Amino acid sequence: MTPPRTLVIVGYGMTAHRLTEELRSRDREGAWRILVLGDEPRPAYNRVALADRLAGATEADLELAGPRTRRDPLVEARTAAPVVGIERASRTVLTADGTRIPYDALVLATGAAAFRPPVPGADLPGCFPYRTLADVDAIRGAAADGAPVVVVGGGLLGLETAEALRRRLRMRPHVVEAAARLMPAQLDSTAARLLAGWLRRAGLRLSCGVPLRSVDAGADGRVCGVTLEDGSRIPAGLVVFSAGTRPRDELARAGGPARGERGGFLVDDLGRTSIADVWAIGDCAAVHGRCHGTVAPGYRMAEAVAGQLLGARAQDGPGPAVDGAGTVLKVPGVEVASLGDVHARTPGAVTFSRTRGAGDGGLGDCYAKLVLDSEARVLLGAVLVGHGHAYPSLRSAVGRELACAAEDLLGEVGLPAQGAEPDPATVPVRPSCRTSPR
Repeated sequence: MTPPRTLVIVGYGMTAHRLTEELRSRDREGAWRILVLGDEPRPAYNRVALADRLAGATEADLELAGPRTRRDPLVEARTAAPVVGIERASRTVLTADGTRIPYDALVLATGAAAFRPPVPGADLPGCFPYRTLADVDAIRGAAADGAPVVVVGGGLLGLETAEALRRRLRMRPHVVEAAARLMPAQLDSTAARLLAGWLRRAGLRLSCGVPLRSVDAGADGRVCGVTLEDGSRIPAGLVVFSAGTRPRDELARAGGPARGERGGFLVDDLGRTSIADVWAIGDCAAVHGRCHGTVAPGYRMAEAVAGQLLGARAQDGPGPAVDGAGTVLKVPGVEVASLGDVHARTPGAVTFSRTRGAGDGGLGDCYAKLVLDSEARVLLGAVLVGHGHAYPSLRSAVGRELACAAEDLLGEVGLPAQGAEPDPATVPVRPSCRTSPR
């Protein structure tokens, strides 16, 4: 019997775990032995659910590897084992303790690190990044009931973090977002305005469109607040940075593959790097130069790599791009979601939108926008405020031809079809047929 080949996975996050499970479920002949090398002192966990940990969930609640994976004789996971170099000629990786580990195939799943704004005071005691379980535990340890806290970053994670600090740790969060609106990558201006109204009514303070100038120290040397570029000051004894991430691509300088212009290991649609038998997946992978930064594309990359390792032809494997990749804000009482091409950047794209309510962010306000191709036939994206029930069906329909007119689909998600307006121009209207997408 041919002995199994060795797959080394560098990094033990969510995409590495998905690759491990995907390969083991499909590798019925036992062709691969998997060795996972993680630099954190714990196995893979659900990073998307860090706000749950902040709100009181246990580490066990977030752990991904189940008993079957832990008992699998063809899977070995080593924690606290950072890789510091790749030796191409000998096809080995070098760990921090000097161990050289040979591989037949190598997958880089090193993830990303939290971005800490390059402003004075950003490293003061009382400032914390928000990326790992260790970060969250440190924030929990520093939290004080009723104390003010500044959350730098008004994106998805920043808002979920702020709400968890307010609701479960009873702190008084103030969210600072440099962009002009909340969640700028996922929401248009209308949805962001409604979201801001909802959050302010729930008790969050928000500052948008004014970047952070400095983090300020008190007499004891600890953080006492922040100063914004307009000179305004916000007092706080705790500052949490949740303003994006940067790909962990240090191995590119230590014998690894080429990097993209904006960082990340440069890969093609199937996750292949510039080095034979070396792939990159997840947040560290720059697909044609672009890092996705969300877990759904990382999972697709993992599935594509698993297929290639098991002999699937390149053209048979799914690429890592996820047309229907979406975002759902997990804040109790707030229904906000987006998916696909929310900003209608596809050439010729048209939008249909409808708002119900006063439009000032009241809890009765609802908004839906559909983005379609130039003929208004194919759903490219959507933004929803107050229509969480419609998200699953719309997500499954992204990239497919609609089975009814856009106006009727707006009616289906709960907004009257009458008055739905195409923007920016009149587009062909299809007759009604079925009331749900194919």
